[in-house]
Amino acid sequence: MRRTEHPQIELQIAPMIDVCFLLLFFYILTSKPVKPEADMDMTLPGTVAQEDALEIPDEQLIAIRDDGQVILNDLPLDKPDSRDLPALVATLKRFKETADANKSQALITVDVSDKAVHQRVIDVLNSCAKAGIQGVTFAGATEDEP
Repeated sequence: MRRTEHPQIELQIAPMIDVCFLLLFFYILTSKPVKPEADMDMTLPGTVAQEDALEIPDEQLIAIRDDGQVILNDLPLDKPDSRDLPALVATLKRFKETADANKSQALITVDVSDKAVHQRVIDVLNSCAKAGIQGVTFAGATEDEP
């Protein structure tokens, strides 16, 4: 038996190093630098300390005049002939949301003039119901009134 001699296999490392450097340069040039988290322009929600305490009235006063004008805390709202009272409903919804955010009950006191039409009282109560306010009371007559 004769032995055949196999030629010695040599591994040429120079082309492999060239390919590795080319891949390394390719990845370096095509990658985008990642911004560190601290460099991002972002503000997180938080609480702001208030210097003065904000007082929100616990109760709103709705007055109904003889002519049907509805007045919320000395501010006339809507027209006297308006049945749906959109400005009153919007204001009462904001008051309800504020009361819910403060974890308090939204209270409304209705002061009705003696000569006001009963339908106007119903319109105001419907507006309170649309706003989701259930704490509605009526103001009693004062001692000065006959």
